Amino acid sequence: MSALMTDDFDDIFRVRPGPPHSRGGGGKSGGNSFRRQVEMAVRKAGRDPRRNGRVAGRGSGRFNARGRGSKLAAALPKEGRGWKRYEGGMRFRSRRAVVKARVVKLNAGRSIRGGRSFVTSAKAVDAHLRYLERDGVSRDGEKGRVYSAFEDEADGKAFIERGRKDRHQFRFIVAPEDAAELNDLRGFTRDVLRQMEDDLDTRLDWVAIDHHNTGHPHTHILVRGVTDDGKILNIAGDYIAHGIRHRASERLTLELGPQSEREVAQKLARELDADRLTRLDRMLISEQRDHGLIDLNPNASDSYTIRANRYLLIDRVRKLERMGLAGEIDTGQWSLSAKAEKTLRDLGIRNDIIKTMHRALTAHDLAEERSPGSYEMHGASIRKPIIGRVLAKGLAGDEMSDRLHVVIDGVDGRIHYVETADAARLNDIGNGHIVALEPVLAKTEPRSADINIRDAADENGIYRPGHHLELARDKIKRIGGDPDAFIRSHVRRLEALRRAGHVERIDENHWKVPPDLPERGLAHDTRNRGKDFTVRMLSAFDLEAQIGSDGATWLDRELASHDKTKLAPSGFGREVTQALDKRTFKLVEMGIATRDATSGVITVPRGMCRTLERQEVARVGREIAKARERMFTTVEIGDEARGKLVGAANLASGRYAMLDDGFRFHLVPWEPMLEQRVGQTISAHIRTTGSIEWRFGRQRGIGIGM
Repeated sequence: MSALMTDDFDDIFRVRPGPPHSRGGGGKSGGNSFRRQVEMAVRKAGRDPRRNGRVAGRGSGRFNARGRGSKLAAALPKEGRGWKRYEGGMRFRSRRAVVKARVVKLNAGRSIRGGRSFVTSAKAVDAHLRYLERDGVSRDGEKGRVYSAFEDEADGKAFIERGRKDRHQFRFIVAPEDAAELNDLRGFTRDVLRQMEDDLDTRLDWVAIDHHNTGHPHTHILVRGVTDDGKILNIAGDYIAHGIRHRASERLTLELGPQSEREVAQKLARELDADRLTRLDRMLISEQRDHGLIDLNPNASDSYTIRANRYLLIDRVRKLERMGLAGEIDTGQWSLSAKAEKTLRDLGIRNDIIKTMHRALTAHDLAEERSPGSYEMHGASIRKPIIGRVLAKGLAGDEMSDRLHVVIDGVDGRIHYVETADAARLNDIGNGHIVALEPVLAKTEPRSADINIRDAADENGIYRPGHHLELARDKIKRIGGDPDAFIRSHVRRLEALRRAGHVERIDENHWKVPPDLPERGLAHDTRNRGKDFTVRMLSAFDLEAQIGSDGATWLDRELASHDKTKLAPSGFGREVTQALDKRTFKLVEMGIATRDATSGVITVPRGMCRTLERQEVARVGREIAKARERMFTTVEIGDEARGKLVGAANLASGRYAMLDDGFRFHLVPWEPMLEQRVGQTISAHIRTTGSIEWRFGRQRGIGIGM
């Protein structure tokens, strides 16, 4: 029988161990599962149990686990082991420095491994540096100054140009905990970068900008992703995560001296009531993760950090309990909610946004007039249109990414905060500008313009704007509209669809359109929805400048509009109401509007905006032409203006392209696509429909409806 079992059943029976069970024993670990005890042992050994058994690099969230600095990072003391005992038995620890890092991919054609790289465009890189250099960030409230290893006034643009072909760029924020006590933050940064060069065994090409516009002075550092011999610079993820912070901490401790237990306790005490994720919270989270609960009874924990800060931790966990993020399960024992960490992080972000909005209001002396109850935070999308005055524009969040924020003092009496990852949306707007942000909603029905074009086309699919104008003229006039503007809006729509390949322009007054144009237009709108909102410039002039302007201002368009913007009786809405009244009386003084002597009613004539626009264009055009020793020529319907595009002029009536042919000077309504044509010779033909046909050199004309 034994021989039979040996020969025939060797491949049948398998040893299958059951799950290990705790055999009791003293100490707090006796009630923990075997798996938790293993995790605790791994952490005590200085490793992360969540990464145990993984292949470093792939899927680990690190940019490059085996890059430069990996061996040094592995030898550094682990977090929390910075305590030392000095003469007299007093315990001291190194000073802290917060380091945030991001790897930004610059050239998408060359891939980067790992999950912490972020693709960005060349324009976004330029914009990022410009915002870091913005006014008000230096110690004396002036513009930020770029410096490098050897230059106190470095050329940031040259640095960006040197890195145009780099695969990636490193961005760091170094914030010493006691930066206010440092006499020379710039020297501190240079010392840290020199140590990094030694650690990574290469010279680094970098620039930095110190910011003192927050309660915690910090430094933004941009490092090219190349070594001193031109090769790709790969920095180990562990060095980025721990090594840079360790080096900054070493340098800070060397300059300011170590901090005592009393200093540490005082700093932790200031975090007790903070509505954000604090160091005390991280202690509590770590304790619960290691032991399944938080036991703050005397001598219950084997962690010195927990025992030394026991009373502070009790006060903090009770605050979390009041916030609904913790609960007491037994005397001296608590359990944190699973959402505690995320909630506290979100609260911290919200508080940072509120501070940003308050700084924007303070800069315009509006902080006392606008209460926090009027703050409205939208994130990256909006649900309804926002019209108002721009108070601030800058990098969002921790200023590491290329996301921008804009703070708007709305006509609805509220202060709006909106973010966007598309820097191009905010390129043309600045502080004091009047703008309209409009949500881009998913369309479920074709546009009425597409249906009108299809219905107005003949049996051969030919649409003629002039014919459509005659058909619609009487109907549009009956409802008080502008027939010419109605047709121009249809021509603008045709131009957009033409660029997408859905329609064909035969000539100025003939378009070939397909019978299924409404369906194609709907598909085009859905596919190109990319943006959560659009930004439209209403005026580059503030209210005071608009009141006395001789041009067609936003206030004039509001006065002449049948669909007036709803204005709140408070905040910026009240300011606009007062400005409209002043502008009305100014128009009477100018002889544009009339006032009835008996009733006092002021009447604004039709076509007022067009009259004011022509008046301002003629005045400004003559002034610029005289300065350039040219003759100014107005451009009427049917005319063609040709010349070198020398730039743009911002008028109260709008933005205009300046064309100079060496003898005559013209002002023509501006289009965004002209931004890339400055310095080129172009021509603009004003069609009978009011749209403009642009021609660039020998290329075919591109019709842009105005």
